[in-house]
This record gives sequence, C-alpha cells and structure tokens, in this order.
Amino acid sequence: MKRKLFDSDHEQFRASVRKFLAEEAAPHREAWEKDGQVSREIWRRAGELGMLCPTIPEEYGGVGVDFRYNVIVDEEVARCGVSGLGFGLHSDISVPYLLAYGTEAQKQKYLPGCIDGSIITAIAMTEPGTGSDLQSVKTFARKEGDEFVLNGSKTFITNGQMADLVFVVAKSGDGEGAKAVSLFLVEAGTPGFTKGKNLEKIGLKSQDTSELFFQDVRIPADNLLGEAGMGFIYLMQELSQERLSVAVAAVAVSEWILEETVNYVKERHAFGRPIAALQNTQFKLAELSAEATQARIFVDYCLEQHLAGELDQVLAAKLKLLTTDLQCKLVDECLQLHGGYGYMWEYPVARAFADSRVQKIYAGTNEIMKLIIGRTLIS
Repeated sequence: MKRKLFDSDHEQFRASVRKFLAEEAAPHREAWEKDGQVSREIWRRAGELGMLCPTIPEEYGGVGVDFRYNVIVDEEVARCGVSGLGFGLHSDISVPYLLAYGTEAQKQKYLPGCIDGSIITAIAMTEPGTGSDLQSVKTFARKEGDEFVLNGSKTFITNGQMADLVFVVAKSGDGEGAKAVSLFLVEAGTPGFTKGKNLEKIGLKSQDTSELFFQDVRIPADNLLGEAGMGFIYLMQELSQERLSVAVAAVAVSEWILEETVNYVKERHAFGRPIAALQNTQFKLAELSAEATQARIFVDYCLEQHLAGELDQVLAAKLKLLTTDLQCKLVDECLQLHGGYGYMWEYPVARAFADSRVQKIYAGTNEIMKLIIGRTLIS
C-alpha cells in the first residue's frame, strides 16, 4: 500500500536506516540476547547517522525535522528483529520531556549527548505494586535547602541498565494524588542511586530492563524538570505520542511477520503441495492482511493528526488498543501457519511471538485504554 506521508527524502533516510540495521545490528542479535543488552557502540553509531532524537532543533545539535523521521526509525527497528534497540523509548518518550519542559541550562547540558548517543535515557514511572496508576507512586523527593533528597524504587525500566540519565517520577511537596507528582533528572553514578539486576523476561531478550533504587539520593534543585507538582500533567500531555510510537511498532511488526509468513507458506510443502495452496492458509492470510491494512490506515491517520498537533488522548488510546491487540493475534496466527518451526527461536515469528505480548501492557495497559475510551462515552 502506497503511503502518502513520506516523500523521497524520507525514503532515502529509511533506506540508510534499514541498511545500517542490517549490517551493524542484526549480525549481533544472538550475542546481545545472551548479554541481555545491546552494545553502547550501536547507540553511538545510530547517533552519527542522525537516528536519535531527529526532532531536536539544530541549536542543540539536532536536525530539527518532524516526527515522521522518528516513525521511520521505529518501523525499521521493529522490522530488523533486534529487540534491544531502545531508540524509540529514548527519542519518542523520554527526551521529549526534556525538550518540552527543561530549562535552557538543562537542554544545553543533556540534549547534545542524547542526540549523539553518548547519553542514553530512561524514564522511571512504574513501581512495584502501582503498575499503570501513576498517582499512587511512593517514590518521594524531599526538599532540603537547594537540594532534593530522593527515596524509593522503580521496576520494569526500559534502558535501565544502560541509562546515563533517568527521568524519575516522584511525589514532592505537600500535595495529594496527581498534584504531588513531579519529574526529576537523575544521573547514573549519583550516590545512593543503584541499578538492580537486569530482569529476565519472556521476550525482548536483548532489551535491558531494570530495577532502580534510590536511597537518600541528593540531587540539585535545578534537576527538577519543569514545575513542582506538574509532573502528572506533563506525563498526560506526552502519552499520546508514546502510544502512537507503540502503535507504529505494532503495525510494522505485524506487516513484517505477515510478509515472512507468506514467503514461508509458499516454500513449505505438506501433503504434496505448498501450504499456500491450502484454502485455510489463503483464508487466514487474507483475513490478517485485511486487518493489517486497516491498522496501517489508522496509524497513518493518527500520525497525520499528531503532526498537526491534534492527536488527543482518546484517539491515541483507541489506536494503541487496536494495534497491539492485532499484533498479538496476527503473530500467533502466523506462528500457527509455521507449524513446529514457528516454535523455534531461530525463526523471526517465534521471537516476535515472545516480544509482542508486552505491547498490551506497557504505555498503559490495554485495560487502561478501555477505561480512557469508556469514560468519554458515558460522560
């Protein structure tokens, strides 16, 4: 399906990203899966090619293009089959908070490194026992003179092991609920800030995902991001882009695995003929292809809305819900068409099956998406 969102410059950039990932990322997949994380060198190389934070303005070392370039990176990373390239979390989710709410001094200090790959970021929201309920975080930042003293813990933090700069969601001041939430910048190596083990997951084997601990971590008051007590509002304002990013990857994986499966059933024979000749195979692939096309059109529509500054939380929630549900369904059906080979880790469909399931959990569980949508229908 021809997509009208991208011109020749975009496609040239896509070709360079795809070539880079094929040559410099894919060959290391198995080693990185064993290590539980990718190399720092791949981040540096991605920075050199302009793949990190391409929307950052030129005065901070960026190229100042629009979000379509982020989308291209997200799609090509999804298609390359290397699960640990946390570029999307870095470029689409955490660094935009710094650009939107940071002081000029904070931007000058951190943004150039975020762009060239020397600074890897993470955002620490989730805590044991809180899940998607950001208003109930227990991590607390107490003001003492010109410092904040941070105490608490976080879990399931993407890029957590490799992160040089962590955006920490914490309560501060005397407010209650959402009004008490603030965002803080915490550098790796700050006394009292420690990283727990790299968590062993069902999938995303080369993506470092960590526990983080803060014990009397003293940070300058200047490390408050934006205004105290505004953290929850900041998070809500940026979540639409995060959910769009998740949906972009979901549809890219769906299209890639469908393509891999079509090629497989043409080559695989059973009962004296290709599996592709069986009516059940054709019907199943037709159904999945139609649903993938539907999802692609929805993603591109939402991307148009986002570029125009008009993507609202409800539409983003619908997008995230539908595309991640489809991804899990499609990959499962494609695995079935592979038969026993689909259960072998060497096949992309097996790895995609393990990696896809978390899509319905992070960026707000799909149950939360239904709450967001449902409340608008009965209000």
